[in-house]
Amino acid sequence: MKEVAISEAQKMVDQWIKKYGVRYFNELTNMAILTEEVGEVARIISRKYGEQSFKESDKKGNLADEMADVLWVLMCLANQTGVDLNAAFQKNLEKKTKRDKDRHKNNEKLR
Repeated sequence: MKEVAISEAQKMVDQWIKKYGVRYFNELTNMAILTEEVGEVARIISRKYGEQSFKESDKKGNLADEMADVLWVLMCLANQTGVDLNAAFQKNLEKKTKRDKDRHKNNEKLR
């Protein structure tokens, strides 16, 4: 499978919405959907890596698919609000590097 850059993925989501989705859900609806999808990721992680046990209905959960759902809706919101996630990610990484370059190395709790 070919790797896709963030900016290209945003374009692919936009093209899919325009071709198959009729239109974007409004931003508030997409925010609610994003929250729901993050909850589905949390459900799988809490059962697979945490202390909760799987219910029969949870056993079909696919972590990769649920994470991709989160990414999809996040890209929808970015497209709707004019956010270039590629540029935002790069800027955020620079911010974190400047702010935290020594912070985690000096955290006794992480040793």
